Amino acid sequence: MTTLRSRIDTSSEVFQRNAEAFEGKRQIIAEARAAAIAGGDARAHRRHAERGKLTARRRVVELLDPGTPFMEIGQLAGHDVYDEPVPSAALITGIGVVGGRPVMVFANDATVKGGTYFPLTVQKHLRAQKIARENGLPCVYLVDSGGIYLPLQEDLFPDEYHLGRIFRNIAELSALGLPQIAAVMGSCTAGGAYIPAMCDEAVIVRGNGTIFLGGPQLVRAATGEVVDAETLGGADLHTRVTGVADHLAENDEHALELVRDIVRRTGPGTVSAPPRSPRPPLYDPAELPGILSADLREPIAAREILARLLDGSEFAEYRARYGPTLVCGTGHVGGYPVGVVINDGVLFPESAQKGANFIELCAQRDIPLLFLHNINGFMVGAEYEADGIAKHGAKLVNAVSCAKVPKFSLVVGGSFGAGNFAMCGRSMGPRLMAMWPNAKSTAVGAEQTATVMALIRGDQLAKEGKTLSAEEEESIKRPIIETYERQSHPLYYAARLWVDAVVDPTDTREWLTLCLATAADAPQQETRFGVFRM
Repeated sequence: MTTLRSRIDTSSEVFQRNAEAFEGKRQIIAEARAAAIAGGDARAHRRHAERGKLTARRRVVELLDPGTPFMEIGQLAGHDVYDEPVPSAALITGIGVVGGRPVMVFANDATVKGGTYFPLTVQKHLRAQKIARENGLPCVYLVDSGGIYLPLQEDLFPDEYHLGRIFRNIAELSALGLPQIAAVMGSCTAGGAYIPAMCDEAVIVRGNGTIFLGGPQLVRAATGEVVDAETLGGADLHTRVTGVADHLAENDEHALELVRDIVRRTGPGTVSAPPRSPRPPLYDPAELPGILSADLREPIAAREILARLLDGSEFAEYRARYGPTLVCGTGHVGGYPVGVVINDGVLFPESAQKGANFIELCAQRDIPLLFLHNINGFMVGAEYEADGIAKHGAKLVNAVSCAKVPKFSLVVGGSFGAGNFAMCGRSMGPRLMAMWPNAKSTAVGAEQTATVMALIRGDQLAKEGKTLSAEEEESIKRPIIETYERQSHPLYYAARLWVDAVVDPTDTREWLTLCLATAADAPQQETRFGVFRM
Protein backbone atom coordinates (compact mmCIF):
# COMPACT_ATOMS: atom_id res chain seq x y z
CA MET A 1 0.00 0.00 0.00
CA THR A 2 1.45 3.36 -1.08
CA THR A 3 0.54 6.75 0.30
CA LEU A 4 -0.13 9.08 -2.64
CA ARG A 5 1.69 12.41 -2.51
CA SER A 6 0.30 15.51 -4.18
CA ARG A 7 2.45 17.67 -6.40
CA ILE A 8 -0.17 20.33 -7.02
CA ASP A 9 0.61 23.98 -6.26
CA THR A 10 -2.73 25.30 -5.02
CA SER A 11 -1.49 28.89 -5.28
CA SER A 12 -0.60 28.62 -8.98
CA GLU A 13 -2.35 30.58 -11.69
CA VAL A 14 -3.44 27.36 -13.43
CA PHE A 15 -5.06 26.04 -10.24
CA GLN A 16 -6.94 29.30 -9.70
CA ARG A 17 -8.07 29.45 -13.32
CA ASN A 18 -9.37 25.89 -13.18
CA ALA A 19 -11.23 26.58 -9.94
CA GLU A 20 -12.89 29.69 -11.38
CA ALA A 21 -13.99 27.85 -14.52
CA PHE A 22 -15.41 25.02 -12.42
CA GLU A 23 -17.44 27.45 -10.28
CA GLY A 24 -19.47 28.53 -13.30
CA LYS A 25 -20.30 24.91 -14.12
CA ARG A 26 -21.17 24.22 -10.49
CA GLN A 27 -23.61 27.15 -10.51
CA ILE A 28 -25.50 25.76 -13.50
CA ILE A 29 -26.10 22.51 -11.61
CA ALA A 30 -27.02 24.35 -8.41
CA GLU A 31 -29.73 26.34 -10.20
CA ALA A 32 -31.18 23.20 -11.81
CA ARG A 33 -31.09 21.40 -8.46
CA ALA A 34 -32.96 24.27 -6.76
CA ALA A 35 -35.70 24.08 -9.41
CA ALA A 36 -35.98 20.31 -8.92
CA ILE A 37 -36.29 20.63 -5.15
CA ALA A 38 -38.93 23.38 -5.45
CA GLY A 39 -41.27 21.09 -7.39
CA GLY A 40 -44.46 22.62 -8.78
CA ASP A 41 -45.44 26.27 -8.81
CA ALA A 42 -46.78 28.28 -5.85
CA ARG A 43 -50.41 27.73 -6.85
CA ALA A 44 -49.98 23.95 -6.90
CA HIS A 45 -48.25 24.02 -3.52
CA ARG A 46 -51.07 26.15 -2.08
CA ARG A 47 -53.76 23.72 -3.25
CA HIS A 48 -51.71 20.83 -1.89
CA ALA A 49 -51.44 22.45 1.54
CA GLU A 50 -55.14 23.35 1.63
CA ARG A 51 -55.91 19.65 1.47
CA GLY A 52 -53.80 19.04 4.56
CA LYS A 53 -51.11 17.21 2.60
CA LEU A 54 -47.37 17.25 3.14
CA THR A 55 -45.19 17.89 0.11
CA ALA A 56 -43.53 14.85 -1.43
CA ARG A 57 -40.09 15.84 -0.14
CA ARG A 58 -41.47 16.48 3.34
CA ARG A 59 -43.05 13.02 3.28
CA VAL A 60 -39.66 11.48 2.53
CA VAL A 61 -38.04 13.38 5.40
CA GLU A 62 -40.78 12.30 7.82
CA LEU A 63 -40.48 8.68 6.66
CA LEU A 64 -36.72 8.31 7.15
CA ASP A 65 -34.97 7.66 10.44
CA PRO A 66 -33.86 11.03 11.90
CA GLY A 67 -30.28 11.97 11.11
CA THR A 68 -29.82 9.37 8.38
CA PRO A 69 -28.80 10.26 4.81
CA PHE A 70 -31.02 10.08 1.75
CA MET A 71 -29.27 9.16 -1.48
CA GLU A 72 -31.51 10.71 -4.11
CA ILE A 73 -31.55 9.14 -7.57
CA GLY A 74 -32.56 11.09 -10.66
CA GLN A 75 -33.12 14.42 -8.95
CA LEU A 76 -32.48 16.36 -12.19
CA ALA A 77 -34.68 14.13 -14.37
CA GLY A 78 -36.96 16.04 -16.71
CA HIS A 79 -35.01 19.32 -16.60
CA ASP A 80 -35.81 21.25 -19.80
CA VAL A 81 -36.88 18.06 -21.57
CA TYR A 82 -40.59 18.74 -22.10
CA ASP A 83 -42.45 21.81 -23.35
CA GLU A 84 -43.46 22.60 -19.77
CA PRO A 85 -41.53 22.18 -16.51
CA VAL A 86 -41.60 18.68 -14.98
CA PRO A 87 -39.18 19.00 -12.02
CA SER A 88 -37.62 15.68 -10.97
CA ALA A 89 -39.98 14.04 -13.50
CA ALA A 90 -42.75 14.45 -10.86
CA LEU A 91 -41.27 11.60 -8.82
CA ILE A 92 -38.73 11.50 -6.00
CA THR A 93 -36.69 8.31 -5.71
CA GLY A 94 -33.76 7.37 -3.55
CA ILE A 95 -32.25 5.11 -0.91
CA GLY A 96 -32.85 5.90 2.75
CA VAL A 97 -33.04 4.17 6.13
CA VAL A 98 -36.41 3.33 7.72
CA GLY A 99 -36.53 1.50 11.03
CA GLY A 100 -32.82 0.79 10.72
CA ARG A 101 -33.30 -0.86 7.33
CA PRO A 102 -32.18 0.55 3.95
CA VAL A 103 -35.13 0.92 1.58
CA MET A 104 -35.85 2.35 -1.85
CA VAL A 105 -38.34 5.22 -1.59
CA PHE A 106 -40.72 6.35 -4.36
CA ALA A 107 -42.75 9.55 -3.73
CA ASN A 108 -45.02 11.05 -6.38
CA ASP A 109 -44.95 14.86 -6.42
CA ALA A 110 -48.57 15.91 -6.93
CA THR A 111 -47.54 19.60 -7.20
CA VAL A 112 -46.04 18.71 -10.62
CA LYS A 113 -48.84 18.02 -13.12
CA GLY A 114 -50.82 16.20 -10.44
CA GLY A 115 -48.04 13.64 -10.06
CA THR A 116 -48.86 12.17 -13.46
CA TYR A 117 -46.41 9.85 -15.20
CA PHE A 118 -44.44 11.26 -18.11
CA PRO A 119 -42.13 8.93 -20.08
CA LEU A 120 -39.19 9.95 -17.88
CA THR A 121 -41.28 9.32 -14.76
CA VAL A 122 -41.77 5.72 -15.83
CA GLN A 123 -38.10 5.41 -16.75
CA LYS A 124 -37.08 6.81 -13.36
CA HIS A 125 -39.46 4.48 -11.50
CA LEU A 126 -38.08 1.46 -13.35
CA ARG A 127 -34.49 2.55 -12.75
CA ALA A 128 -35.12 2.77 -9.01
CA GLN A 129 -36.76 -0.68 -8.98
CA LYS A 130 -33.72 -2.08 -10.80
CA ILE A 131 -31.40 -0.61 -8.17
CA ALA A 132 -33.64 -2.04 -5.42
CA ARG A 133 -33.42 -5.49 -7.01
CA GLU A 134 -29.63 -5.39 -7.39
CA ASN A 135 -29.11 -4.26 -3.81
CA GLY A 136 -31.82 -6.35 -2.14
CA LEU A 137 -33.85 -3.35 -0.94
CA PRO A 138 -37.50 -3.25 0.17
CA CYS A 139 -39.60 -0.64 -1.67
CA VAL A 140 -41.85 2.01 -0.13
CA TYR A 141 -44.27 3.78 -2.50
CA LEU A 142 -45.77 7.10 -1.31
CA VAL A 143 -48.54 7.30 -3.90
CA ASP A 144 -50.15 10.58 -5.02
CA SER A 145 -50.63 10.42 -8.77
CA GLY A 146 -53.26 11.02 -11.42
CA GLY A 147 -51.89 8.15 -13.55
CA ILE A 148 -50.26 8.51 -16.94
CA TYR A 149 -49.97 11.81 -18.78
CA LEU A 150 -52.48 10.93 -21.49
CA PRO A 151 -51.17 13.18 -24.31
CA LEU A 152 -48.00 11.04 -24.33
CA GLN A 153 -49.68 7.64 -23.91
CA GLU A 154 -47.85 6.05 -26.87
CA ASP A 155 -44.57 6.62 -25.02
CA LEU A 156 -45.97 5.29 -21.74
CA PHE A 157 -48.21 2.31 -22.30
CA PRO A 158 -47.52 -0.31 -24.98
CA ASP A 159 -43.87 -1.33 -24.78
CA GLU A 160 -41.96 -3.80 -22.58
CA TYR A 161 -40.34 -1.11 -20.46
CA HIS A 162 -43.35 1.17 -20.17
CA LEU A 163 -45.85 1.52 -17.31
CA GLY A 164 -46.81 -2.14 -17.01
CA ARG A 165 -43.23 -3.06 -16.17
CA ILE A 166 -43.64 -1.24 -12.85
CA PHE A 167 -46.32 -3.71 -11.77
CA ARG A 168 -44.39 -6.71 -13.05
CA ASN A 169 -41.40 -5.51 -11.03
CA ILE A 170 -43.50 -5.20 -7.86
CA ALA A 171 -44.62 -8.80 -8.26
CA GLU A 172 -41.10 -10.08 -8.94
CA LEU A 173 -39.51 -8.08 -6.12
CA SER A 174 -42.13 -9.40 -3.70
CA ALA A 175 -41.42 -12.92 -4.95
CA LEU A 176 -37.74 -12.35 -4.13
CA GLY A 177 -38.72 -11.61 -0.53
CA LEU A 178 -38.21 -7.85 -0.82
CA PRO A 179 -41.20 -6.20 0.95
CA GLN A 180 -43.35 -3.92 -1.21
CA ILE A 181 -45.23 -1.33 0.85
CA ALA A 182 -47.54 1.46 -0.32
CA ALA A 183 -49.10 4.49 1.33
CA VAL A 184 -51.88 6.06 -0.74
CA MET A 185 -51.76 9.72 0.23
CA GLY A 186 -53.68 11.22 -2.65
CA SER A 187 -55.09 10.13 -5.98
CA CYS A 188 -54.21 6.66 -7.24
CA THR A 189 -55.86 6.35 -10.62
CA ALA A 190 -56.14 3.94 -13.56
CA GLY A 191 -53.09 1.65 -13.96
CA GLY A 192 -51.51 3.37 -10.98
CA ALA A 193 -54.10 1.66 -8.80
CA TYR A 194 -52.16 -1.54 -9.24
CA ILE A 195 -49.25 -0.16 -7.20
CA PRO A 196 -51.05 -0.45 -3.83
CA ALA A 197 -53.13 -3.39 -5.04
CA MET A 198 -49.99 -5.40 -5.84
CA CYS A 199 -47.94 -4.39 -2.81
CA ASP A 200 -47.57 -6.69 0.22
CA GLU A 201 -49.25 -4.13 2.49
CA ALA A 202 -51.00 -0.84 1.81
CA VAL A 203 -52.00 2.18 3.88
CA ILE A 204 -54.58 4.77 2.75
CA VAL A 205 -55.22 8.27 4.13
CA ARG A 206 -58.80 9.17 5.06
CA GLY A 207 -60.23 12.04 3.01
CA ASN A 208 -57.31 12.35 0.57
CA GLY A 209 -56.43 8.83 -0.53
CA THR A 210 -58.42 7.30 -3.37
CA ILE A 211 -57.88 4.15 -5.44
CA PHE A 212 -59.81 3.38 -8.62
CA LEU A 213 -59.14 1.95 -12.06
CA GLY A 214 -61.40 4.61 -13.58
CA GLY A 215 -61.99 8.01 -11.98
CA PRO A 216 -65.37 9.73 -11.73
CA GLN A 217 -65.01 11.38 -15.15
CA LEU A 218 -64.10 8.14 -16.89
CA VAL A 219 -66.92 6.28 -15.16
CA ARG A 220 -69.39 8.91 -16.30
CA ALA A 221 -68.03 8.86 -19.86
CA ALA A 222 -68.09 5.05 -20.05
CA THR A 223 -71.29 4.20 -18.19
CA GLY A 224 -73.20 7.41 -17.52
CA GLU A 225 -72.94 6.80 -13.77
CA VAL A 226 -72.34 9.92 -11.67
CA VAL A 227 -70.29 9.18 -8.56
CA ASP A 228 -67.87 11.18 -6.39
CA ALA A 229 -64.25 10.13 -5.79
CA GLU A 230 -64.72 9.21 -2.14
CA THR A 231 -67.65 6.90 -2.84
CA LEU A 232 -65.90 5.40 -5.84
CA GLY A 233 -62.59 4.61 -4.18
CA GLY A 234 -62.07 6.30 -0.83
CA ALA A 235 -60.34 5.08 2.30
CA ASP A 236 -63.50 3.84 4.03
CA LEU A 237 -64.47 1.68 1.04
CA HIS A 238 -61.05 0.11 0.61
CA THR A 239 -60.35 -0.61 4.29
CA ARG A 240 -63.88 -1.72 5.26
CA VAL A 241 -65.38 -3.27 2.11
CA THR A 242 -62.85 -4.21 -0.59
CA GLY A 243 -59.67 -4.91 1.38
CA VAL A 244 -57.60 -3.22 -1.34
CA ALA A 245 -55.91 -1.30 1.51
CA ASP A 246 -54.95 -2.84 4.84
CA HIS A 247 -54.54 0.15 7.15
CA LEU A 248 -56.52 3.39 7.60
CA ALA A 249 -54.53 6.55 8.36
CA GLU A 250 -56.01 9.80 9.59
CA ASN A 251 -53.45 12.02 7.86
CA ASP A 252 -50.06 11.97 6.15
CA GLU A 253 -48.10 11.84 9.39
CA HIS A 254 -50.13 8.89 10.65
CA ALA A 255 -49.69 7.09 7.32
CA LEU A 256 -45.93 7.50 7.45
CA GLU A 257 -45.78 6.17 11.00
CA LEU A 258 -47.80 3.14 9.92
CA VAL A 259 -45.37 2.55 7.05
CA ARG A 260 -42.40 2.82 9.41
CA ASP A 261 -44.02 0.23 11.66
CA ILE A 262 -44.63 -2.12 8.71
CA VAL A 263 -40.98 -1.83 7.64
CA ARG A 264 -39.83 -2.62 11.18
CA ARG A 265 -42.00 -5.74 11.18
CA THR A 266 -40.63 -7.06 7.87
CA GLY A 267 -37.52 -8.40 9.61
CA PRO A 268 -34.01 -7.32 10.52
CA GLY A 269 -32.19 -5.13 8.08
CA THR A 270 -29.38 -3.32 9.81
CA VAL A 271 -26.71 -1.47 7.85
CA SER A 272 -23.38 -3.27 8.17
CA ALA A 273 -20.47 -1.22 9.47
CA PRO A 274 -17.51 -0.84 7.09
CA PRO A 275 -14.77 -3.45 7.58
CA ARG A 276 -12.34 -0.82 8.78
CA SER A 277 -12.60 2.65 10.30
CA PRO A 278 -13.00 5.43 7.72
CA ARG A 279 -10.17 7.95 7.41
CA PRO A 280 -10.14 11.25 5.52
CA PRO A 281 -7.70 11.69 2.63
CA LEU A 282 -4.45 13.51 3.34
CA TYR A 283 -5.53 16.19 0.86
CA ASP A 284 -8.73 18.21 0.87
CA PRO A 285 -11.38 17.16 -1.72
CA ALA A 286 -12.27 20.86 -1.92
CA GLU A 287 -9.06 21.22 -3.97
CA LEU A 288 -10.41 19.02 -6.76
CA PRO A 289 -11.98 21.85 -8.83
CA GLY A 290 -8.55 23.48 -9.15
CA ILE A 291 -7.05 20.19 -10.34
CA LEU A 292 -9.67 19.60 -13.03
CA SER A 293 -8.49 21.11 -16.31
CA ALA A 294 -10.78 23.88 -17.53
CA ASP A 295 -10.18 22.55 -21.05
CA LEU A 296 -10.85 18.80 -21.24
CA ARG A 297 -8.33 18.53 -24.05
CA GLU A 298 -5.71 18.98 -21.33
CA PRO A 299 -4.88 16.00 -19.08
CA ILE A 300 -6.14 15.58 -15.52
CA ALA A 301 -3.66 13.93 -13.16
CA ALA A 302 -5.28 10.65 -12.10
CA ARG A 303 -3.32 10.17 -8.89
CA GLU A 304 -4.12 13.70 -7.74
CA ILE A 305 -7.81 12.79 -7.87
CA LEU A 306 -7.23 9.55 -5.98
CA ALA A 307 -5.19 11.37 -3.31
CA ARG A 308 -8.35 13.37 -2.51
CA LEU A 309 -10.88 10.52 -2.67
CA LEU A 310 -9.28 7.49 -1.01
CA ASP A 311 -9.08 6.92 2.74
CA GLY A 312 -5.71 8.12 4.00
CA SER A 313 -4.75 8.75 0.34
CA GLU A 314 -3.57 5.11 0.37
CA PHE A 315 -3.51 3.14 -2.87
CA ALA A 316 -2.13 -0.30 -3.73
CA GLU A 317 -1.42 0.12 -7.43
CA TYR A 318 -1.56 -2.83 -9.84
CA ARG A 319 1.13 -3.06 -12.57
CA ALA A 320 2.16 0.57 -12.14
CA ARG A 321 4.80 0.35 -14.89
CA TYR A 322 2.72 -1.54 -17.47
CA GLY A 323 0.01 0.12 -19.54
CA PRO A 324 0.42 3.37 -17.56
CA THR A 325 -2.43 5.22 -19.28
CA LEU A 326 -4.88 3.17 -17.21
CA VAL A 327 -4.28 3.34 -13.46
CA CYS A 328 -5.63 0.36 -11.51
CA GLY A 329 -5.41 -0.55 -7.85
CA THR A 330 -7.20 -1.03 -4.55
CA GLY A 331 -7.97 1.33 -1.70
CA HIS A 332 -10.80 2.25 0.67
CA VAL A 333 -13.56 4.86 0.66
CA GLY A 334 -15.46 5.40 3.89
CA GLY A 335 -13.84 2.27 5.29
CA TYR A 336 -15.11 0.07 2.43
CA PRO A 337 -12.65 -1.67 0.07
CA VAL A 338 -12.82 -0.74 -3.59
CA GLY A 339 -10.95 -1.55 -6.79
CA VAL A 340 -10.27 1.62 -8.77
CA VAL A 341 -9.88 1.97 -12.54
CA ILE A 342 -9.05 5.53 -13.63
CA ASN A 343 -7.81 6.91 -16.95
CA ASP A 344 -4.49 8.71 -17.23
CA GLY A 345 -4.46 9.00 -21.00
CA VAL A 346 -5.80 7.22 -24.09
CA LEU A 347 -6.28 3.44 -23.97
CA PHE A 348 -3.52 1.39 -25.64
CA PRO A 349 -3.49 -2.42 -26.10
CA GLU A 350 -1.36 -2.84 -22.95
CA SER A 351 -3.63 -0.67 -20.79
CA ALA A 352 -6.73 -2.50 -22.03
CA GLN A 353 -5.21 -5.89 -21.15
CA LYS A 354 -4.10 -4.60 -17.77
CA GLY A 355 -7.60 -3.33 -17.00
CA ALA A 356 -9.17 -6.65 -17.96
CA ASN A 357 -6.74 -8.57 -15.72
CA PHE A 358 -7.38 -6.24 -12.78
CA ILE A 359 -11.15 -6.61 -13.12
CA GLU A 360 -10.75 -10.40 -13.11
CA LEU A 361 -8.85 -10.17 -9.82
CA CYS A 362 -11.48 -7.94 -8.21
CA ALA A 363 -14.28 -10.24 -9.36
CA GLN A 364 -12.49 -13.26 -7.93
CA ARG A 365 -11.90 -11.50 -4.60
CA ASP A 366 -15.39 -9.90 -4.33
CA ILE A 367 -14.02 -6.36 -4.37
CA PRO A 368 -16.45 -3.69 -5.70
CA LEU A 369 -15.21 -1.69 -8.67
CA LEU A 370 -15.10 2.08 -9.17
CA PHE A 371 -14.51 3.46 -12.67
CA LEU A 372 -13.38 7.09 -12.92
CA HIS A 373 -13.69 8.26 -16.54
CA ASN A 374 -11.48 10.75 -18.32
CA ILE A 375 -11.08 9.08 -21.66
CA ASN A 376 -11.08 10.11 -25.33
CA GLY A 377 -11.23 6.47 -26.38
CA PHE A 378 -8.88 3.81 -27.69
CA MET A 379 -5.76 4.74 -29.65
CA VAL A 380 -6.40 4.73 -33.40
CA GLY A 381 -4.12 4.48 -36.42
CA ALA A 382 -2.63 1.83 -38.69
CA GLU A 383 0.03 0.80 -36.16
CA TYR A 384 -2.48 0.16 -33.40
CA GLU A 385 -5.03 -1.57 -35.60
CA ALA A 386 -2.25 -3.91 -36.71
CA ASP A 387 -1.43 -4.46 -33.04
CA GLY A 388 -4.97 -5.71 -32.43
CA ILE A 389 -6.37 -2.74 -30.49
CA ALA A 390 -9.93 -3.88 -31.28
CA LYS A 391 -9.24 -7.35 -29.90
CA HIS A 392 -7.52 -6.08 -26.77
CA GLY A 393 -10.16 -3.44 -26.18
CA ALA A 394 -12.81 -6.14 -26.48
CA LYS A 395 -11.17 -8.01 -23.59
CA LEU A 396 -11.64 -5.00 -21.35
CA VAL A 397 -15.26 -4.53 -22.43
CA ASN A 398 -15.86 -8.25 -21.85
CA ALA A 399 -14.44 -8.06 -18.33
CA VAL A 400 -16.43 -4.93 -17.48
CA SER A 401 -19.64 -6.46 -18.84
CA CYS A 402 -19.40 -9.80 -17.02
CA ALA A 403 -17.95 -8.85 -13.62
CA LYS A 404 -20.79 -9.36 -11.12
CA VAL A 405 -19.25 -7.47 -8.22
CA PRO A 406 -20.93 -4.09 -7.54
CA LYS A 407 -19.73 -1.58 -10.13
CA PHE A 408 -19.93 2.19 -9.80
CA SER A 409 -19.12 4.71 -12.50
CA LEU A 410 -18.18 8.39 -12.25
CA VAL A 411 -17.28 10.67 -15.16
CA VAL A 412 -14.69 13.13 -13.83
CA GLY A 413 -13.59 14.54 -17.20
CA GLY A 414 -14.48 13.31 -20.68
CA SER A 415 -16.02 9.97 -21.61
CA PHE A 416 -16.15 9.43 -25.34
CA GLY A 417 -16.90 6.63 -27.76
CA ALA A 418 -15.79 3.09 -27.01
CA GLY A 419 -13.82 4.45 -24.07
CA ASN A 420 -17.16 4.99 -22.33
CA PHE A 421 -18.01 1.30 -22.76
CA ALA A 422 -14.60 0.18 -21.52
CA MET A 423 -14.96 2.38 -18.43
CA CYS A 424 -18.35 0.96 -17.48
CA GLY A 425 -20.66 3.53 -19.02
CA ARG A 426 -24.41 3.21 -18.57
CA SER A 427 -24.80 0.41 -21.12
CA MET A 428 -22.36 -1.76 -19.13
CA GLY A 429 -24.65 -1.88 -16.08
CA PRO A 430 -23.06 0.06 -13.22
CA ARG A 431 -25.12 -0.08 -10.00
CA LEU A 432 -25.03 3.72 -9.91
CA MET A 433 -23.48 6.29 -12.22
CA ALA A 434 -22.78 10.00 -11.86
CA MET A 435 -20.91 12.88 -13.48
CA TRP A 436 -19.02 15.85 -12.10
CA PRO A 437 -20.30 19.29 -13.23
CA ASN A 438 -17.30 19.75 -15.55
CA ALA A 439 -17.69 16.39 -17.29
CA LYS A 440 -18.74 15.68 -20.87
CA SER A 441 -19.74 12.58 -22.81
CA THR A 442 -20.66 11.86 -26.44
CA ALA A 443 -20.07 9.12 -29.00
CA VAL A 444 -17.20 11.16 -30.49
CA GLY A 445 -15.76 14.53 -29.49
CA ALA A 446 -17.50 17.58 -30.97
CA GLU A 447 -14.51 18.88 -32.92
CA GLN A 448 -13.59 15.43 -34.24
CA THR A 449 -17.16 14.85 -35.42
CA ALA A 450 -17.32 18.25 -37.10
CA THR A 451 -13.98 17.68 -38.82
CA VAL A 452 -15.03 14.24 -40.05
CA MET A 453 -18.25 15.62 -41.55
CA ALA A 454 -16.32 18.45 -43.23
CA LEU A 455 -13.79 15.98 -44.65
CA ILE A 456 -16.58 13.80 -46.03
CA ARG A 457 -18.15 16.81 -47.73
CA GLY A 458 -14.74 17.86 -49.06
CA ASP A 459 -14.17 14.40 -50.56
CA GLN A 460 -17.59 14.51 -52.21
CA LEU A 461 -16.82 17.88 -53.79
CA ALA A 462 -13.37 16.71 -54.91
CA LYS A 463 -15.01 13.97 -56.99
CA GLU A 464 -16.90 16.74 -58.77
CA GLY A 465 -13.74 18.75 -59.32
CA LYS A 466 -14.69 21.31 -56.67
CA THR A 467 -13.15 22.42 -53.39
CA LEU A 468 -14.67 23.15 -50.01
CA SER A 469 -14.30 26.81 -49.10
CA ALA A 470 -13.40 27.96 -45.58
CA GLU A 471 -16.88 29.50 -45.23
CA GLU A 472 -18.60 26.26 -46.25
CA GLU A 473 -16.42 24.25 -43.89
CA GLU A 474 -17.34 26.58 -41.01
CA SER A 475 -21.05 26.31 -41.87
CA ILE A 476 -20.77 22.51 -41.58
CA LYS A 477 -18.74 22.49 -38.38
CA ARG A 478 -20.43 25.19 -36.29
CA PRO A 479 -23.91 23.62 -35.84
CA ILE A 480 -22.39 20.20 -35.14
CA ILE A 481 -20.09 21.59 -32.44
CA GLU A 482 -22.92 23.58 -30.85
CA THR A 483 -25.23 20.55 -30.80
CA TYR A 484 -22.57 18.24 -29.38
CA GLU A 485 -21.60 20.77 -26.71
CA ARG A 486 -25.20 21.01 -25.55
CA GLN A 487 -25.79 17.25 -25.65
CA SER A 488 -22.53 16.39 -23.86
CA HIS A 489 -23.33 18.47 -20.75
CA PRO A 490 -23.91 16.60 -17.46
CA LEU A 491 -27.23 18.39 -16.93
CA TYR A 492 -28.41 17.13 -20.33
CA TYR A 493 -27.41 13.59 -19.30
CA ALA A 494 -29.00 13.76 -15.86
CA ALA A 495 -32.22 15.25 -17.24
CA ARG A 496 -32.63 12.16 -19.42
CA LEU A 497 -31.58 9.71 -16.69
CA TRP A 498 -28.46 8.63 -18.57
CA VAL A 499 -26.72 9.14 -15.23
CA ASP A 500 -28.27 8.90 -11.77
CA ALA A 501 -26.82 12.14 -10.40
CA VAL A 502 -24.49 15.07 -10.95
CA VAL A 503 -22.22 14.95 -7.91
CA ASP A 504 -19.98 17.77 -6.75
CA PRO A 505 -16.35 16.72 -6.25
CA THR A 506 -16.50 17.85 -2.62
CA ASP A 507 -19.48 15.52 -2.03
CA THR A 508 -18.06 12.57 -3.94
CA ARG A 509 -16.62 10.67 -0.98
CA GLU A 510 -20.00 10.78 0.75
CA TRP A 511 -21.76 9.61 -2.44
CA LEU A 512 -19.28 6.77 -2.94
CA THR A 513 -19.53 5.72 0.70
CA LEU A 514 -23.31 5.46 0.40
CA CYS A 515 -22.92 3.45 -2.83
CA LEU A 516 -20.51 1.00 -1.20
CA ALA A 517 -22.53 0.77 2.03
CA THR A 518 -25.69 -0.07 0.10
CA ALA A 519 -23.90 -2.76 -1.91
CA ALA A 520 -22.15 -4.26 1.13
CA ASP A 521 -25.26 -6.20 2.20
CA ALA A 522 -26.56 -6.89 -1.31
CA PRO A 523 -27.00 -10.45 -2.63
CA GLN A 524 -23.75 -11.68 -4.21
CA GLN A 525 -23.62 -13.09 -7.72
CA GLU A 526 -21.12 -15.43 -9.28
CA THR A 527 -19.02 -14.01 -12.11
CA ARG A 528 -18.64 -16.00 -15.31
CA PHE A 529 -16.65 -14.33 -18.07
CA GLY A 530 -17.30 -14.75 -21.76
CA VAL A 531 -14.62 -15.90 -24.20
CA PHE A 532 -11.59 -13.60 -24.30
CA ARG A 533 -10.07 -13.31 -27.79
CA MET A 534 -6.38 -14.10 -27.25
